[in-house]
Amino acid sequence: MLEATRLLRAEEEILKLSLKERQELLQSYHPDYREGARRKLKVGINKGESIPNELADLMEGISRINPEEVDLKHPKEDVDVLVIGGGGGGASAALFAAQEGVKTLIVTKLRFGDSNTIMAEGGIQAAVGKFDSPALHYLDTMGGGRFENFPNLVEALVSDAPMILEWLARLGVLFDRNGDGNLLTSFAGGQCRRRVHSAADYTGMEIMRVLRDEVYSREIEILEFCPAVDLVLDDNGRCAGAVFINLDTEERFVIRSKTVILATGGIGRLHIQGFPTTNHYGATADGLVMANRAGAKMIFMDAIQFHPTGTAYPDQLLGLLVSEAFRGWNAHLVNRRGNRFINELETRDVTSSATIREVAERGNGVVTPSGMQGVWLDTPLVEISDGKGTIHRIFPHLYHRFHSFGIDITKEPILVYPTQHYQNGGIWIDEYGETTVKNLFSVGEVSGGVHGRNRLGGNSLLDIFVFGRRAGVLSAERSKEVQRGKLTLDHIIKYERELEMSGVMKSEVKSPIILPDYRYEKALAKVHQ
Repeated sequence: MLEATRLLRAEEEILKLSLKERQELLQSYHPDYREGARRKLKVGINKGESIPNELADLMEGISRINPEEVDLKHPKEDVDVLVIGGGGGGASAALFAAQEGVKTLIVTKLRFGDSNTIMAEGGIQAAVGKFDSPALHYLDTMGGGRFENFPNLVEALVSDAPMILEWLARLGVLFDRNGDGNLLTSFAGGQCRRRVHSAADYTGMEIMRVLRDEVYSREIEILEFCPAVDLVLDDNGRCAGAVFINLDTEERFVIRSKTVILATGGIGRLHIQGFPTTNHYGATADGLVMANRAGAKMIFMDAIQFHPTGTAYPDQLLGLLVSEAFRGWNAHLVNRRGNRFINELETRDVTSSATIREVAERGNGVVTPSGMQGVWLDTPLVEISDGKGTIHRIFPHLYHRFHSFGIDITKEPILVYPTQHYQNGGIWIDEYGETTVKNLFSVGEVSGGVHGRNRLGGNSLLDIFVFGRRAGVLSAERSKEVQRGKLTLDHIIKYERELEMSGVMKSEVKSPIILPDYRYEKALAKVHQ
């Protein structure tokens, strides 16, 4: 069917949707708009904010620690800058903080590098082309975010992008290049120019390879397998450290610091509305839970990004990302009849909504043996339009991933369906990554505002390094001036008292959850909700 329609598809022109048509599509089919999928918080600094039910359950849970039993007088370590999280945001923040000559420590829940950063396939945006500019990047980003992005954050993002790209290349990141040595670029949805720079289809892993080596070579201290479970404040309400749990020994300990940078990532492993996810196992909203209890304001937490092309078959790969770059290299999205139903380079929210409509309302989905439905991503078109060997050269990781299950994506299409991919909102920050809690900074996916209500592909890798650098530098400078007060965990006692008085406390839920619970009966219940 797909082969028979390829010639027709190549000649047809996909109509672009009007602004009104896009909005109607989103409101009718995007999961963010489903009735009953979210509720308003009833206590705390973010009272009244509408957030997904799965996250609200954690916000209404109790801390993993008893504040009265934590020894605040004898911290395990005393540092200038404490970085919580070991992905790209945490690594870059630590590098720039340490560069300022202050004592810097990275503490991470899993291994250093385990993060959504290493799972990023598509690439990083930066306007460095002859016919491109930061101004065009700014307009694309604002439009993709439905013009609700914070302009000061977007300006910082696009202005710093060329410098960040050069910084990464100088550190040794092996970006793809043309035969003449110039950087190879591709399109992502919502872009008016080619500005996504990649390292095959494992860009994040390549960047993280280089950053980890750089952190090690600068001898920045790292503690692994020690998730943070609550922030520590001083008696002036300023952030002054955090409480951690050693996953091996279950020891609870405090690290005192003059400034703290949260780089804990997103919420994918909460599986919002039962969707599969592209995220790594540590993405369980830990930073959001801790920051909320500490009094940090949040923004756009009702906006979750669903990537249009998550794997729908085979079951073993369910939800794993199929790079947006495929669509930038001319692969079509087609239904079971072999027809295109959307412009593949629409923004992710619009493209996901169109796929859900095609399957749920129009009945044009392809059903797998396990009952999952999806649409075809016609990957062989990449070879047909750009020449034999293109997939092996540009998408080697995806080729081998599917080949191990007997699927040759140079000859056969991939079955895809939207998967939970990114948390568009998060902790409110200024253009230097500082939150509404003094001396608490936030970097990357745990933050909100820069992407508005929908992120463009390639802007997440850029985000973590732009704001990692800015937060790293300012937090280090700030640490040289800080005079800490007495450490306290009174904010936890106060928050739990408010929960109890409001009648919404879920005492059976201890948060943050640290790792997802995949016991069979719980997973089964989730699927059949």
